[in-house]
Amino acid sequence: QVQLVESGGGLVQPGGSLRLSCAASGTIFSINTMGWYRQAPGKQRELVATITSVRSTNYTDSVKGRFTISRDNAKNTVYLQMNSLKPEDTAVYYCNLAQRLRRKTLDYWGQGTQVTVSS
Repeated sequence: QVQLVESGGGLVQPGGSLRLSCAASGTIFSINTMGWYRQAPGKQRELVATITSVRSTNYTDSVKGRFTISRDNAKNTVYLQMNSLKPEDTAVYYCNLAQRLRRKTLDYWGQGTQVTVSS
C-alpha cells in the first residue's frame, strides 16, 4: 500500500504563487510516475502535470510556462510550483502515484488540497 499526503494549498490572489507538496510512503517501487490532477466544481478531474522517476515531465497546455513539477526521489516527494495563478486554476488538487506490478498499473491518490485563486 501507498499513502500520499498533500500540503500547500490555500487562497491566493490572481498572479500569485503557491507550492504544493506531496509525500509518499509505503511500498514504493523505484520506477514510478508521480503527478498532480485537479478537479474544479462541476468538472471532471484533469491531469495537470506528471513526472517520471527519471524526471521526464508532461504538462497540460493550460499550465505550460506557469507551473513546474519536480520531485525528490530520496524523499519520495513531488512538488508543484504554481506561478501566475489564474481564477480558472481554482480546484481541488490531487496527488497521484502510479507504478506497475507485474502487468497491472497501480494508482494511488492523495486526499486533495484546495487551491483558490480569487481577489
